[in-house]
Amino acid sequence: MANRFELVSPFQPTGDQPQAIDALVKGLQQGKKQQVLQGATGTGKTFTMANIIERVNRPTLIFSHNKTLAGQLYSEFKELFPNNRVEFFVSNFDYYQPEAYVPKNDMYIEKTAAINEELDMFRESTLNSLSERRDTIVVASVACIYAASDPKQYRDMFMTVRLGETYDRNKLLRKFIDLQYQRMTLIN
Repeated sequence: MANRFELVSPFQPTGDQPQAIDALVKGLQQGKKQQVLQGATGTGKTFTMANIIERVNRPTLIFSHNKTLAGQLYSEFKELFPNNRVEFFVSNFDYYQPEAYVPKNDMYIEKTAAINEELDMFRESTLNSLSERRDTIVVASVACIYAASDPKQYRDMFMTVRLGETYDRNKLLRKFIDLQYQRMTLIN
């Protein structure tokens, strides 16, 4: 498990990037709450941010305004940080209709939603990484808050089992029962 962020790239910051990196890192070290990195499409903002993440060595949350851009940023950061955890945390709904009341007709409309299982797995992976590692970058969409749960409740619902470690069988079985796992017989 890596302890530090390790940016892997054959490129070095050029042009205005070194000054932007230095200024933004200095602002973070001074505790500035808000800073802005400006640039047109294709100017290297993602690479600049990757250099900042490596220098400050802190878990990082990157918000995007939609799933499409979040997916693009996730791919780019995953490529730049292959030895660290880069996670994708977006709304797991393919469709979401909130509950509503129409007074004119005295009609209540129930909430309906369709959950995307693949996006749900990405969310679970994100929560596991944040619980276990500091070298984690989370790329999220602003709609990711839908269906978010209490982190403490989540931590109480899982356990980590690592290859090569020794466990007390009875304690392990008790934990599985507490987590509501059920015995299943596989038939070939």
